[in-house]
Amino acid sequence: MDGQLEQREGRWQLRFTRTLPHPPEKVWRALTEPEHLAAWFPTDIEGERAAGAALRFVFRNGEGPAVDGRMIRYEPPSVLEFRWGNDETLRFDLHPDGEGTTLTFVNTFDEVGKAARDAAGWHAWLDLLGHHVAGDQAPWTSSERWQQVHPSYVERFGPDASSVGPPASPTGQT
Repeated sequence: MDGQLEQREGRWQLRFTRTLPHPPEKVWRALTEPEHLAAWFPTDIEGERAAGAALRFVFRNGEGPAVDGRMIRYEPPSVLEFRWGNDETLRFDLHPDGEGTTLTFVNTFDEVGKAARDAAGWHAWLDLLGHHVAGDQAPWTSSERWQQVHPSYVERFGPDASSVGPPASPTGQT
């Protein structure tokens, strides 16, 4: 369940793999439909759900400025990939796994110093996704979960990947 950090082709990647006991179609809805995203994803996503479409990521509680992006791939119910800002991509791959789904999430970026901070954020949000898809209420907020898991990412990834500290409101990502 923990994220892994690796360097590929000169860029950094955080990779998370989660097995969810729900079919890909149900997980896909949680990844793409606004009413489901509101339960776990850090922003609202404005824009058409189609490859090439312009997107805007708007933080609901003013945690940071809106971020522009673009949909790279939109292939229901298996691949969702978009550009977040100028230099990051977020990719969700869904694969059937028996009656459930294996979800692989990859965040690709350039600045290694924020890896521990962002890994803790994605860890918390993916935990929230799991609870949401199951119809459960998480026993903590995303901020509380971030605070629980962040120290382990700092320890595992080391000082170079931990030089960008926590955001003012520890939601994991700015």
